[in-house]
Amino acid sequence: MTLKEYLASLRGKRVTVIGAGLSNRPLIGLLAEAGVETTVCDRSDADALGGFYEDMCAKGVGFHLGESYLDGLGGDVIFRTPSVLPTRPELAAAAADGVVVTSEMEVFMALCPCQVIAVTGSDGKTTTTTLIARMQEAAGRKVWLGGNIGHPLLAEVDGMGPEDVAVLELSSFQLHSMNCSPDVAVITNIAPNHLDIHRDYQDYIDAKKQIFLHQRQNARLVLNRDNEVTCACMGEANSFLWWFSRRESVSPGVYLGPDGVIRARLAGGEEIAVMAADEIRIPGMHNVENVMCAMAAVWGLVPAPVMARVAREFPGVAHRLETVRVLRGVTYINDSIASSPDRTIAGLACFRDKVILIAGGKDKGVPFDKLGPAVCRHVKKLYLTGLTAGKIRAAVEAAPEYVPGAPEIYTIEDFADTVKAAAAAAEPGDTVLMSPASTSFDRFKNFEQRGETFRRIIEEME
Repeated sequence: MTLKEYLASLRGKRVTVIGAGLSNRPLIGLLAEAGVETTVCDRSDADALGGFYEDMCAKGVGFHLGESYLDGLGGDVIFRTPSVLPTRPELAAAAADGVVVTSEMEVFMALCPCQVIAVTGSDGKTTTTTLIARMQEAAGRKVWLGGNIGHPLLAEVDGMGPEDVAVLELSSFQLHSMNCSPDVAVITNIAPNHLDIHRDYQDYIDAKKQIFLHQRQNARLVLNRDNEVTCACMGEANSFLWWFSRRESVSPGVYLGPDGVIRARLAGGEEIAVMAADEIRIPGMHNVENVMCAMAAVWGLVPAPVMARVAREFPGVAHRLETVRVLRGVTYINDSIASSPDRTIAGLACFRDKVILIAGGKDKGVPFDKLGPAVCRHVKKLYLTGLTAGKIRAAVEAAPEYVPGAPEIYTIEDFADTVKAAAAAAEPGDTVLMSPASTSFDRFKNFEQRGETFRRIIEEME
């Protein structure tokens, strides 16, 4: 079915779109242009939606706005925004009444005419997804990058050819109700995350598993051998399994040997040396894992020398251990993507000397117990801000390695003041690392805005 045919099938039906954010706006525009009776439900008011609201109203789109935006959901089809899970009582009630609950991503997956490679995980999704896309492009394929990265692809689906490849980053929110799976499914790792949105950790795990549960037998699933939760997924997989590991030899899969060389071992036993891990441009063992994961996803689709060349040249993605500036001998690193303790722990492990760490943000229900010992090992001064400041401090002070004053801990209310205080305390040779271990939503629209704010503060220093 083409996109045009799908939209035609919705005419005569009542369609509701939850969320008027950037990810859903192309969908709303498509529905309006196709003459589909559409109502948009959003917590914002008309002033906040601005010109988009006025344009859509002129095209006949209805709006249900404000705090009660989910009241009275009905009609024939509901497109949910990723952060409104199908377990919400309003959506569950609508589904019980026979309303079809879907999403822009689910429809795209159903209509996409080319190969789909999709990546999920608690950490490393964006870097791995980008590496896969770069490797495919370097091999000469036309790549469509989207999902939780890039931009929504549904509006472009009719322009895709069968020889192209769509590379998607998928969050647990997007996957939660997914009833289809990609040709190549990748799970980088699974650890507690987004527990402020999901019912519990098992609900989060179950959402991640949707990426492969509907795969065909000839599809590929890439799993992290070193992660206990992803290893357990193998028992539920119907597809062809590939592994990646930095701890042991795997087959078929990609692994890091004790000599520091990344190798692929094929199902028949053949072993191929791809590159030395220290040739990878982006720092940190977690990025070695990301590279191996990407290689496992595209093995057989991209020549090994091309994969290695991309890994040597890839500079990384903004807000991921990004060097913002070196000023008077002090290096400032933006790791705003680190919205979980595990991500911050991985970032801290990249530095040989102890750093000055800026952390804190919104609480998403994830424990900070493991972060405390890591901070004691890798941080000499800790600057805390945001809603999780108290919890992070408590985790550090409760760590067996903690000695009062090592690290020094400061709590400051304002984010900008926190950054400036950390910078003022730095001496030549120090690294100031902003790696929050928390989400950004207490003060910022997203982690990108938090990272840009950090960058602006640092760049304005004299």
